[in-house]
Amino acid sequence: MREITLSQAVNEALAEEMRRDPTTFIIGEDVAEAGTPFKILSGLVEEFGTKRVVDTPISEPGFVGLAVGAAMTGTRPIVDLMFGDFIFLIMDQLCNQAAKTHYMSGGKMTAPMVLRTNLGATRRSGAQHSQSLHALVAHIPGLKVAMPSSAYEAKGLLKTAIRDNNPVVIFEDKLMYQDKAGVPEKEYLIPFGIANVKRTGSDITLIGTSSMVQVAEAAADILALEGISAEVIDPRTIVPLDEGTLIKSVKKTSRAIIIDEGHQSYGITGEIASRLNEKAFYYLDAPVLRMGAMDVPIPFSPALEDITVPTPERVAANARKLCAGEMIHAT
Repeated sequence: MREITLSQAVNEALAEEMRRDPTTFIIGEDVAEAGTPFKILSGLVEEFGTKRVVDTPISEPGFVGLAVGAAMTGTRPIVDLMFGDFIFLIMDQLCNQAAKTHYMSGGKMTAPMVLRTNLGATRRSGAQHSQSLHALVAHIPGLKVAMPSSAYEAKGLLKTAIRDNNPVVIFEDKLMYQDKAGVPEKEYLIPFGIANVKRTGSDITLIGTSSMVQVAEAAADILALEGISAEVIDPRTIVPLDEGTLIKSVKKTSRAIIIDEGHQSYGITGEIASRLNEKAFYYLDAPVLRMGAMDVPIPFSPALEDITVPTPERVAANARKLCAGEMIHAT
């Protein structure tokens, strides 16, 4: 199988879906000639023109509002939000309008819109361009939320998102755009709500989201050298969440760590841990442990920024303690 970058996988998915459906278009800042600051959309405006790859002014509330209206009236807009941090600017359009259209119209209207954006620290972008805010939109009924962990996942999940009749927010990790993975040339889609068991194990379950899947896999490699067998699971989508696969794994291993790059308090780690505690409590040999980003603004200082998010070594250290029966607190 050929290997391509996550950036190329996203570009391919967009091009294929725009060729398949002429009502699909892209809108956002610097999406045309510039191809976005990350150059993900390079070449699309040459094929589809400026009427389907639409550059906008620096007005996130404005162009997301336009996209919501376009989705409600028969098209499938793909909004490129330059940084996930800008979600704060569009919460009304996304959460009060797009997410509620289907419900408030009694099922007569839909808003099939995709919001593509990013997350992730350790890129030296400062506190206002380094946040992982997926928990905010996962809290809103009516929105689906996907978090690809590789180029393969990015292409399959994005194509599914574009064809979905509900508004979907898909978060890509900024540091993974140049990471390569095997991606089939033949068309494929990845269904929402079906987790991927990346590695089977018997002693502890490591559940990671987005780039934290790689952190979990690296931690599992460390643990394997010590005779500890870790199962690694990528939920792929946090809304809908594949509870069944997660619960089945924890019932087998009796221990779990959830790893996420969002802030730890009131976030995805707490939600998944709560569900495991509710539905697999009598199978647990230790409390479910949460590992998220520190509850501080992301520092610009490299030395400080690097310690704000989970690392393979810290995950392995906590897993080691859980398997040894030591009582530890979430860190």
